[in-house]
Amino acid sequence: MNILSKTSIALGLLITFISCNAQIKNAKTAIAKIYGNCDMCEATIENAGTLKKIAQVDWNKDTKMASLIYDSTKTNQTEILKRIALAGYDSDLFLAPDEVYAQLPDCCHYDRVNKTALVQNEKSEIDSTQNSSTTAEMEQDVNELTRVFDNYFSLKDALVKSNHQSASTGATTLLSTVNTVKMEKLSADEHSVWMKVVGKLKTDTEKIASASSIEKQRDVFMNLSVNIYDLIKVSQQEKPVYYQHCPMYNDGKGANWVSKESAIENPYYGSQMLNCGKTIETIN
Repeated sequence: MNILSKTSIALGLLITFISCNAQIKNAKTAIAKIYGNCDMCEATIENAGTLKKIAQVDWNKDTKMASLIYDSTKTNQTEILKRIALAGYDSDLFLAPDEVYAQLPDCCHYDRVNKTALVQNEKSEIDSTQNSSTTAEMEQDVNELTRVFDNYFSLKDALVKSNHQSASTGATTLLSTVNTVKMEKLSADEHSVWMKVVGKLKTDTEKIASASSIEKQRDVFMNLSVNIYDLIKVSQQEKPVYYQHCPMYNDGKGANWVSKESAIENPYYGSQMLNCGKTIETIN
């Protein structure tokens, strides 16, 4: 590449940079390494990280480096990289969910150099208006997922009562809550699990909401409960919750659920076998 070409490219990048800063208020910039291979990766990474008038991502497929320009009063580097990870692309801060990476086109299957461990870097890129004490942050983290858990418990109670319509409504509410979780408020452990289960939570709640019978809702609830259990295990709880087991369901293979109450109220059989089961783990 001759000097003129290099100069033209540099000038083009400078113009883009100035243009982005002009469009984004309170503009702050950062550089991050994001792994990918091709033009298709570039389009996905930039689309996932960019928000109109809030954040702009420009990724270079050769260097794997991305420039992030964002309104520091509305978002931060962590939030942008989490969105990109959810789209299937690892960075030096966050790993993409395995199932999302697997669904990328073959040409986009980059070498996952950070797959063995999620590098937790809690450098504060958050504006001073978003900073708070450690205690306040912990309360935010708990509250963020507490809404998910509370709606799960409501769905469970509807199944205990064998109320098909209430279960459908409860699943719709749970899906809405899952969709509004602010990932930047999750702790490192919560985020790691969230990235693995969020797609499954959405799929299962959609299935329960549209299921034509209570029996079909209960079948899907079995899978939903496994992922809720994984999530609640890494989330701080104000009070103990109970992981409970029904040995009869699923053709005698058994099925589990999570409950706020230690007393057994079986969501898989309702009044038919209300007290069938036992607590197999108390989660504090």
